[in-house]
Amino acid sequence: MSTGELACTYASLILQDDGIAITSEKIATLVKTANLNIESYWPSLFSKLFEKKSIEDLILNVGSSGAPVAVAAPAAAAAGGGNATAAATAEEKKEEPKEESDDDMGFSLFD
Repeated sequence: MSTGELACTYASLILQDDGIAITSEKIATLVKTANLNIESYWPSLFSKLFEKKSIEDLILNVGSSGAPVAVAAPAAAAAGGGNATAAATAEEKKEEPKEESDDDMGFSLFD
């Protein structure tokens, strides 16, 4: 991540936290106040982004990019029949082997 991108990210978060509209001028002012030199296009890119999406939406949907994974499983099942689904389910249900405890070796921490 470049310095300009990071500076505009933080400036946008500050503006959002204070309830101030995110504009390119306000982002540029915050970046300039922090004595950072960035390319002039970064503030306008960020302000255009936040005209279309709110920061809350972006933060809350960070982990929702897993949709293609969920779609891939049914596609594999359709292509390979029910065997692919059964194999995937069996793999998920595998239990990890039990680790040996101190009690199994004949001594414990408090002996």
